[in-house]
Amino acid sequence: MTKKNKGSIPFFFKLILGVLILIGMFVVAIVFGAAETTVSDVWNAIFTSVKSQQISIIREIRLPREVAAIFVGAALAVAGSIMQGMTRNPLADPGLLGLTAGANAALAITMAFLPNVNYFGIMITCFIGAAVGSIIVFGIGSIKKGGFSPFRIVLAGAAVTGFLTAISEGVGIYFKISQDISMWTSGGLVGTSWEQVKVIVPFIMIGIMIALFLSRQLTILSLNEEVAIGLGQNISRIKGFLFIVIVLLAGASVALVGNMAFLGLMVPHMVRAFVGTDYRFIIPMSAIFGATFLLFADLLGRTINIPYETPVAAIVAMIGLPFFLFIVHKGGKDLS
Repeated sequence: MTKKNKGSIPFFFKLILGVLILIGMFVVAIVFGAAETTVSDVWNAIFTSVKSQQISIIREIRLPREVAAIFVGAALAVAGSIMQGMTRNPLADPGLLGLTAGANAALAITMAFLPNVNYFGIMITCFIGAAVGSIIVFGIGSIKKGGFSPFRIVLAGAAVTGFLTAISEGVGIYFKISQDISMWTSGGLVGTSWEQVKVIVPFIMIGIMIALFLSRQLTILSLNEEVAIGLGQNISRIKGFLFIVIVLLAGASVALVGNMAFLGLMVPHMVRAFVGTDYRFIIPMSAIFGATFLLFADLLGRTINIPYETPVAAIVAMIGLPFFLFIVHKGGKDLS
């Protein structure tokens, strides 16, 4: 049996606390930056029609950027939690198992051969690339008799990621579009517009809602496939839907911010330390924690070296790599 909820505090109160922390981090991320603004400016920018230079900065630059950070952080965290539950692999992460590298390679090829494609088209190609990258990784990982181990999958993911990254860079050099590709794949939220947010958010919301709907089935699947079959679950269908959700979430994220490894690895482990192993609790809390974490990382990237920006992907990687090594050291066990 799974632990429905870790500790004596009801999940509802943990959820409320998580939402309050997310709202607080969102306000802090909006207020602080290279240009000085206040909480009053944030209030006026969101709830009034008052105009000023500070309010324009908030409305046109910071708000779309931080809204994007919320949805991308939630998407990558939920995708990571689904991957870890579906494969029973504690090291699963969209950035480590070929999804983001596949999306990046597809993005580079699209920019080379279809330079005038719109943002929606770029997103669709990222979906396709993420699917191809993950299929290659799991295909390689399952070649050996006896199925695939978590560490074999990580090795396959590293090899495929390197190969797809080389394709992306090679296309950029050959077609002289390296700078354009780098603007997408460096893992930043710089220049995010409301138009991009409007395109990407519906796909992420659909993916998260499907994940919530299948969270009970994912909990059973994360324990044992034989148990799931014995309870009448259609394993192939459930895995198919979950795979589509992962591709939606990872592809949409890459289309907006580029490669962002480790976030999907870290957040589910942190969440399980608070709510246990039931994915009905893990998925919504992963969305909240992931959104909060990426807001925090973006805030650091914008403020630690004002007026210059540190790529948010670098911030996430600096935190994520030691966490990855720690999980490997623990043998893949959750934080508990």
